[in-house]
Amino acid sequence: MKRVLCLLENGFEEIEAIAPVDLLRRAGIEVVMAGVSSREVTGKCGVRVIADALLSEVSSDDFDALLLPGGPAVMELRNNAEVIALIRAFHTSGKLIAAICAAPLLLKDAGLLDDANFTAHFSTRGELPDALDERSVYCSQLLTSRGAGTAIEFGLAFVALLAGEEAAAEVSRTIMV
Repeated sequence: MKRVLCLLENGFEEIEAIAPVDLLRRAGIEVVMAGVSSREVTGKCGVRVIADALLSEVSSDDFDALLLPGGPAVMELRNNAEVIALIRAFHTSGKLIAAICAAPLLLKDAGLLDDANFTAHFSTRGELPDALDERSVYCSQLLTSRGAGTAIEFGLAFVALLAGEEAAAEVSRTIMV
């Protein structure tokens, strides 16, 4: 069974975390939501989530992919050397990293966007002028997407990359996309 680590910090964008986590789990992929600062994490819109673990309790070695939701939390995570090192570790190990909305800024900080095609939320264009105007982009182990409005599409693309197109089509059918 594939395993995905999803990082949560206060101010995460709820749709960008919960929708992909839900879709991955529907496809039979195990997802561990890890709180960076605490187990109880509050999203941008006030939704409180109890994480499965603390980041300090998990190891990148135990996961096949990393999910980075966007939202104001990204600005806090950019200052966290442990998070940036974790992103680099996933990439160095050849593992998939999925980042949505402002989260591609974390990929930039980790030095992963220099030769990659990617997209991101329009608010990041000052720092990410090379972002493509696409809803989702997959390139060089990186799956990126634009924001909350693309969360379902992003989640289904993530499922396809980890479990295959057939699994993504089945999840899509059951949720009536």
